[in-house]
Amino acid sequence: MTGVLTLYRSSIGKKVIMAVTGIVLVSFLVVHMYGNTKMFYGAETFNAYAAGLRDLGHPVFGYEHLLWVMRIVLVASAVGHIWSAMALTGQSQKSAYANGVGKAKRYAQKQRRTGYAAYTMRYGGIVIFLFIVYHLLHFTFGVVGYGPGREYIAEKHGEFNAYSNVVLGFQVWPVSFFYILAMGFLGFHLFHGIWSAFQTLGLNNEKYTSMWRGVAIVVTAIIILPNMFFPIAVMTGIVGL
Repeated sequence: MTGVLTLYRSSIGKKVIMAVTGIVLVSFLVVHMYGNTKMFYGAETFNAYAAGLRDLGHPVFGYEHLLWVMRIVLVASAVGHIWSAMALTGQSQKSAYANGVGKAKRYAQKQRRTGYAAYTMRYGGIVIFLFIVYHLLHFTFGVVGYGPGREYIAEKHGEFNAYSNVVLGFQVWPVSFFYILAMGFLGFHLFHGIWSAFQTLGLNNEKYTSMWRGVAIVVTAIIILPNMFFPIAVMTGIVGL
């Protein structure tokens, strides 16, 4: 039992935490993306979807209770993912410099060889975190991102205006541009994260390199491209009020 409780202190434990939290977050992104596609079916369908999220688990769970449980799990997963990534990076750097200049140079060379996607893991992670905060303030609480004549419509007496809020929110083009940019950072982050997961599991050998790279690209595209298209659809009038 003690070994399990202290597992997080080891490199293996941190990798397990990063992998598990990564799976939780990727699963959420897939489900969230699928739910958002309902906006193409019109206001009634999208608003019904938004209302259904608040009644999840009824009658075992009360109104919005399970939704808040899911939000807490997601926040905890995000914190755990960021912490484990930072801890593993710190351990790698510390180990490299503790074992001499030669190993430190090899570590630096390895970091450069990982390419642009790996470089964005650190700085892209910061952008993604800021985006998550903004996204919650924007569509969940409605306190940012709406211009004159495009005010957030709060829920009243069980009436949902999620569809209108999404359309009005994405009609503010700087907001839509920020969403598209953030999805770009998320795409690099996802691709490198999935690719690294295969390497960590020992699946990425010369024979299967192309296959796993293809899997990483496909999964990333399935999540990112539709999410980029949502604001574009509003700005181009494909989706409107």
